[in-house]
Amino acid sequence: MTKKIKPKDKPHYVNNKEFSQAVMDYAIAARAAKDADEVTPTVTNYIASCFMKISEGLSHRPNFVRYTYREEMVMDGVENCLRAINNYKIETTTRTGNPNAFSYFTQICFFAFIRRITKEKKQQEIKFRFIEKMGIEDFAAMGMDDAGAQQTMEYVDTLRQRIDKIRVKDEKIKEFAKEEKEKEKLELFMV
Repeated sequence: MTKKIKPKDKPHYVNNKEFSQAVMDYAIAARAAKDADEVTPTVTNYIASCFMKISEGLSHRPNFVRYTYREEMVMDGVENCLRAINNYKIETTTRTGNPNAFSYFTQICFFAFIRRITKEKKQQEIKFRFIEKMGIEDFAAMGMDDAGAQQTMEYVDTLRQRIDKIRVKDEKIKEFAKEEKEKEKLELFMV
């Protein structure tokens, strides 16, 4: 029988009430320093560790866990939280009436993750285009004998066929989405 772990005992647990109070205290001190034309105080270790826990915990969600650049996503999230802490508005009310810094910084991490994924996909597309232009054969045949080169070329041909199939499917999906959007526009005018 496995023992169930309490939420407070989980490695990425952040107590929202304590965290929100710490962020509020920091935001008040930062505003006071800004008004007095003084140097903005540094973020406390507690707040920084909470940023780390929030970002790391979010990265373990099913929609982010399988990316090979998950660590970069986590660090982007922490960096964006550190940049955004001075923008935290204390007077913003929530549904409960209490400050909710956890929610605010989780959203910041989430959008940092999305931006990182977009950047990485663009880089991957650039790599694929570069390999396609240069010729995969040149990369694959480096330092191989004739038998190994033949097998490699067969593999390269299979890869090219798969890439072409995916590209065709992606284009069809884009065309379908475009047609559906046009239909929606027409339906709006007909009503």
